[in-house]
Amino acid sequence: MKLTILGSSSALPTSERYPSAHVLNAHERIFLIDCGEGTQMQLRKCRIRFGKINHIFISHLHGDHVFGLYGLLSTFSLMGRTTPVHIYAPENYDALLASHLKDFDIHLNFEIDFIPLRGKDPVIILDDKYLTVTSFPLKHRIPAFGFLFREKPYDRNIIKEMISKYEITAVRIRAIKKGEDFIAKNGEVIKNEDLTIPGPVSLSYAYCSDTKFFKRLPGFVKGVDLLYHEATFDRSLTELAELTGHSTTTDAARTAAEAGAGTLIIGHFSGRYKDISVLVDEARSVFPRTLAALDGKTYEVQHINDL
Repeated sequence: MKLTILGSSSALPTSERYPSAHVLNAHERIFLIDCGEGTQMQLRKCRIRFGKINHIFISHLHGDHVFGLYGLLSTFSLMGRTTPVHIYAPENYDALLASHLKDFDIHLNFEIDFIPLRGKDPVIILDDKYLTVTSFPLKHRIPAFGFLFREKPYDRNIIKEMISKYEITAVRIRAIKKGEDFIAKNGEVIKNEDLTIPGPVSLSYAYCSDTKFFKRLPGFVKGVDLLYHEATFDRSLTELAELTGHSTTTDAARTAAEAGAGTLIIGHFSGRYKDISVLVDEARSVFPRTLAALDGKTYEVQHINDL
């Protein structure tokens, strides 16, 4: 898993920070999470191939999280795309998107598979060979959702010497990797733990965009390896955060701490902050493993704790 930050600003872009957009590369499959203004330019700067983006996740329908999507879809069509695009967004966005395409006379060459987000509990919205994606509700001024990406457990690795020792056939190797024991020719049962070693550790990433802190949130992302959480304001602006439906640095850090996250990345910084190191230091006072979201930077989830 590799995470690339395309935009780390809140509603007001700055000369150094674009509005919200992330790209998660999982098993060389590209997932775009939010699509603020300027996403196309950032994709090009980061050398991310447009044609590999098949799944787009929109957390909520404020402009700094969705305004870039219209141009991106148009570009897909102009580039000759014919494969479907899967868009996961709050349920009322389907009609809004259809209206926009009609109003601006945009005729796409590809189908849009719209997956509506709704409800007050976590829901698995994507389940394939490699990972599951779960949406979960946030608390903002309008309906908003976070996303949890979890790799599926890896198979165990069979010890090569055991294959020849017990004359294990290729047909049986797959079952052993899945955890089954092996019965040798003499009838002896060879335990799986004697034949195999654990496979790679499965990784996970969670995206919490605009939200207040609330008690259920840490449970939605329990044990996640890398947690992105908005931290629009410093802790002196707690009342403003509450009024606007956002989090402070310490809100984000509290969520990470209670969730038992491995590492926290904070972002969605208010344009009032020229120096975001102050925000990082505040969050670290509660959750030491905190990093800043930096536009254009890629983080290896497996090695994030080495940073």
